[in-house]
Amino acid sequence: MNLMSKEVELPGAFILGAGAVSSKTVGINGELMPLVLTEAEGRPAVNGSYFSSINPVDGKCLQEKYSDRFHDCDFGLLANLYACEGKPGKVIEVRACRRTGEDSLVSCMRKTMEEHYGEKSMALGGTFVLQKGKAKIHIMPREFSTCPLNTNNDVDNWLRHFEVSAPLIFQTVMVSRDPGLDLRVEHTHGFSHHGEGGHYYTDTTPNTVEYLGYFLPAELLYRIDRPTETHNVGRD
Repeated sequence: MNLMSKEVELPGAFILGAGAVSSKTVGINGELMPLVLTEAEGRPAVNGSYFSSINPVDGKCLQEKYSDRFHDCDFGLLANLYACEGKPGKVIEVRACRRTGEDSLVSCMRKTMEEHYGEKSMALGGTFVLQKGKAKIHIMPREFSTCPLNTNNDVDNWLRHFEVSAPLIFQTVMVSRDPGLDLRVEHTHGFSHHGEGGHYYTDTTPNTVEYLGYFLPAELLYRIDRPTETHNVGRD
């Protein structure tokens, strides 16, 4: 995260979003909910991140505070991050309840922006709370797959899926449309104070769900370490 803040020309940035833990550091796969105030001159980094993995004892969700076990600000595989100065200011407030369609809150917002801005790309980052209801999440298995995952079904069968309960705090990064950078256009991870968290799909209680969120547009979009070979598997 400290390197990312320098790469996006915002040293000392506050960073949130969704990514994977560094398996080299943690020793296993896991879902990372980054909350990092990166290092600046005369000030060390402050890492308030959470991560979720599969509990080897019972196969359920195991959520932990990252700084309780590790002292770095690393991540692995991939991450969609929103970096800002971390100062108070104007934000976009979103309140929603009773989902009437198939799309998640994030997909609804992203598709609305795509419809409004057309060929232009608009990016948002922020956090929202599932105040009431339940949500579907996934967590990667502790070990990498022993065989290639060539289709979305392969990925879906490899992942472990859970239904988790409110209140849940989600962090999201979304882009209305890919401007030709081979992006994952939406990525959302969440944590809780009752031990549940992971990669968000949508709520599972459309009639009773309630959301409250705060978001900011991005001024700049950076694509770092773009792969030379790509595919669309596992981007939902």
